[in-house]
Amino acid sequence: MSFIFILAWIIKDNSIVDIAWGIGFILVAIVTFVLQPVRVIRPILVTALILVWGTRLAAHIAIRKRGKGEDFRYAKWRKDWGKWLHVRSFIQIYILQGLFLLIIAYPVMLINHSKEAEIFFLDIAGLIIWFVGFFFEAVGDYQLTKSKKKEENKGKIITQGLWKYTRHPNYFGEVAMWWGIFLIALSVENGWTAIVSPLLITFLLLKVSGITMLEKKYVGNKEFEEYAKSTSAFFPWLPKKK
Repeated sequence: MSFIFILAWIIKDNSIVDIAWGIGFILVAIVTFVLQPVRVIRPILVTALILVWGTRLAAHIAIRKRGKGEDFRYAKWRKDWGKWLHVRSFIQIYILQGLFLLIIAYPVMLINHSKEAEIFFLDIAGLIIWFVGFFFEAVGDYQLTKSKKKEENKGKIITQGLWKYTRHPNYFGEVAMWWGIFLIALSVENGWTAIVSPLLITFLLLKVSGITMLEKKYVGNKEFEEYAKSTSAFFPWLPKKK
């Protein structure tokens, strides 16, 4: 995160931290996996899941950012923080996100440190939930990207595909994935302590940097307000009849 801060300072774009987010989890997974000499199926499986998720997320955000400037959320902070920009950016964006990353990645550390070889029902349940989450995040991102590329959709709200059932399928997907990994962690020693991970990511995406911050952008937008009346904010559900 310190390295990304320096890079962002040079190119004047703090939103590159969003690309680093997925890469950070990959580094945690690889390092903790390599440091454990015992090779059993659970650490191999979870490390593979993090590699797939982190790589897809980082690549998706990098492609989405290509040719564009700083994301509107970070641009606002750049304007608001003035002369304290670099100090507050380092602490409130990079160090804080680095701390969140370590807390959210905690179940991965626990699993990669474990030696238990037997697979339990919770592992299977966690894996299923993870794949459901990955589907919602990956497909939701793909549908949004595809929709934005069409000229006739410029400035419009996406209401098709997974977005018909939840206003934020990608956020729901990410939360579901971490609850899935938590279930897998329950099969290892002290796995229950990993509850901090899904609780934190759920809180952040629902109340802090996710839905709350993003939907402020649409305050006063009549199209979005109509969409919000019939569509679940987070959990996928059948749209309400108008």
